[in-house]
Amino acid sequence: MRKATTTLARTAAVACAGVVATAALVSPRKNDSYVDARWGKIRRHRFAHRGLHDRDLGIPENSLAAFRRARDLGFGVELDVHLTADGQLAVIHDANTRRMCGRALVVEKSALQDLRELRLDGTDERIPTLDEALSVFDADCEGDADPLPLIVEVKTEGAAWPRVAELCRKTMDALDRHCVSYCVESFDPRVLVWLRRHRPEVVRGQLSRDFLASSAKPATSARTGEKSMPAHRQALASFCAAARDAAATSMAANSLARPDFVAYKFADRSTPAFRLVQALGAKPVFWTIKNLQDLAAAETEGGVAIFEGFVPDSTHAQV
Repeated sequence: MRKATTTLARTAAVACAGVVATAALVSPRKNDSYVDARWGKIRRHRFAHRGLHDRDLGIPENSLAAFRRARDLGFGVELDVHLTADGQLAVIHDANTRRMCGRALVVEKSALQDLRELRLDGTDERIPTLDEALSVFDADCEGDADPLPLIVEVKTEGAAWPRVAELCRKTMDALDRHCVSYCVESFDPRVLVWLRRHRPEVVRGQLSRDFLASSAKPATSARTGEKSMPAHRQALASFCAAARDAAATSMAANSLARPDFVAYKFADRSTPAFRLVQALGAKPVFWTIKNLQDLAAAETEGGVAIFEGFVPDSTHAQV
């Protein structure tokens, strides 16, 4: 009986240690009054995903027209930034321009001038630079009114560290040139690590979703190339992919990045990893909200909403 009790106690101790270790691993940055004050202003707003775009109105996503429309109606904006081959900052979501421009150029391997020759979604709108996008939201720094806030997603596309660092530095240089209110997010935790080291005052967020659920779907051999692989290489590739997806879903890199907020796919918000990080103090952001019902649910749960496909009846969150 005593042996069984001892074994049970040890098992409980190991389990508790595991929970504590996991919590320490994924815990966000906390108790920073400056960050909390900035977040307090950000969370009052609703954010138009890639600007307030509408194909029926001829307003493409991530265009200056979409940003102006959001500004004029009083919404915050989420936008995406890439580093071009010649070291410029282009605002576009995809790494390839085919979907938005009808011609396939890889953004990271193209010069800005070549990208600027393209037109967005059959309109006269061009791919903006980050400076052009920020100029839409420039405010009077001497005035009393707060600028409309921006959520800037930094897209690294798996680049090596020197390119990631260059992208982060140039993005921050651009933000410093403008009087704008902003926070920065990325799926790549290396962006958050760079911010933690070099710009700790910036509100930073980890983008994530339930990658395990999406990876459970059968992959086509055209995408993975596994059909021609030997069995042992297929097994290794599958193991590595599963490990990567598990780490991304659970946000294991938070131990290095220490995000202030976690931007999680709204439909995946019941994932235990997200619930744990939220319980540990991470500020929640939900993407992408597609209707008024989900908007109300997201804000009831304390989240900042990034919306798309409709225009909310109010620019401010119901907090």
